[in-house]
Amino acid sequence: MKDKSNSKSKSQGFKVIADNRQARYLYHIFETYEAGIQLYGTEVKSIRAGRINLQDGFALIRDGEVWLMNVHISPYNSTGKYFNHEPRRTRKLLLHREEIRKLIGKIEQKGLTLVPLKMYFKGGWIKVSLGLAQGKKLHDKREDIKRRQDQRDMQRAMKNY
Repeated sequence: MKDKSNSKSKSQGFKVIADNRQARYLYHIFETYEAGIQLYGTEVKSIRAGRINLQDGFALIRDGEVWLMNVHISPYNSTGKYFNHEPRRTRKLLLHREEIRKLIGKIEQKGLTLVPLKMYFKGGWIKVSLGLAQGKKLHDKREDIKRRQDQRDMQRAMKNY
């Protein structure tokens, strides 16, 4: 008889591997989408070791498919050069057709971009959280910094009171 508690905990697991904190500072995020990602075996091993960088990444839609560009996954150390992957290769993202159609409409209509926000494990699978974003202007960034500082000051005052 199989132990079902172990399989249940694996399916509900959610562990963040990489977080693109800079994206929330540089962009206004309107919507988020969850996508699967097509990877090689050495890439998965390297991601499990936490050797990934989402900082310069973005996603493009070409021929009805979504592609993740410029995301750096370091080569896996324990593998030879021949069997390893290229660090900044273009990777295919797995989304439903309806989601892709909605994204195409919003990107073309409003001039928005797709930015990877997080990469995480969900039930043993690696998922990417994509944000539909628009770049912030300098005054917006300053406004966000001021709002955060005010929030911190209020929390500090409440704690001391």
